[in-house]
Amino acid sequence: MYDYRKVQIQELEKKIEETRALLSDPALKEMAEKEIIDLESQKNVLEETLGKEADTGDSLDDRNVIMEIKGAAGGEEAKLWKEELLRMYLRFAELKGFQVEQIDEGVIKISGTPSTPPPFKTFKFEAGVHRVQRIPETEKRGRIHTSTSTVCVLPELEDVDLHISPEDITFEAFRAGGHGGQNVNKVSTAVRLKHIPSGIIVTSQKERFQAQNRELAMDILRSKLWEMEIEKQNKEIASLKLTQVGRGMRAEKIRTYNFPQDRLTDHRIAKSWHNLPVLLEGGIDDIINSF
Repeated sequence: MYDYRKVQIQELEKKIEETRALLSDPALKEMAEKEIIDLESQKNVLEETLGKEADTGDSLDDRNVIMEIKGAAGGEEAKLWKEELLRMYLRFAELKGFQVEQIDEGVIKISGTPSTPPPFKTFKFEAGVHRVQRIPETEKRGRIHTSTSTVCVLPELEDVDLHISPEDITFEAFRAGGHGGQNVNKVSTAVRLKHIPSGIIVTSQKERFQAQNRELAMDILRSKLWEMEIEKQNKEIASLKLTQVGRGMRAEKIRTYNFPQDRLTDHRIAKSWHNLPVLLEGGIDDIINSF
């Protein structure tokens, strides 16, 4: 089974080795070191994702999809190409029965229904740089132009379901300080909780009774852990996005749509299809099913 993450890991390893060759050049050493750190960070994210799925059996395949398409190299022609790619995916999703919601310019959410295949599993291999070669309508000399657009396919983040194990928390009661009445100052009503795995410490001494302060402290702890988890997920998604689309350069292409030869070629699997008008009307079943 083709796994885009394993392929991306291999590509990142190749880029890392190529960049290491620049370390011997004093003028390029600093830039190369920063580039290597960035590439290794992207690689680690992908490896961690694969490791989690292997350990838990969890898969992102059933998640809904956030697809973002942007014009990259090629100026105005790249923008036009972006619109055509977006329409192609909208038509394909419509034909297959997916629900589509426009979120922003060039950004759509694709949701599955009981009758559709898993959304992310269906679209995840569409991520990358899509190159088009054709004669633009504004070209007066008949020259073929090469432009690109990037397609980013991300799984929709779900709400974080936090489970805090009691064994992971240390509890301490202490006397509240300051004004608050005789009971508050003489009885250990204030609460301090420490979440051992994260090292987060929260305290609460607002309420008059220890049980109330403990409940309030737990709410604060949940909020802090939720914020940490969301930040972690967002970093993973950002890194995944960068590994998918790179810088949008022509050499980073995953596909070429060659209009003069009426041919679409996927460079990852070295396979081609013909009849671009049909393909761009959403008839990409054979392509998607090739992965």
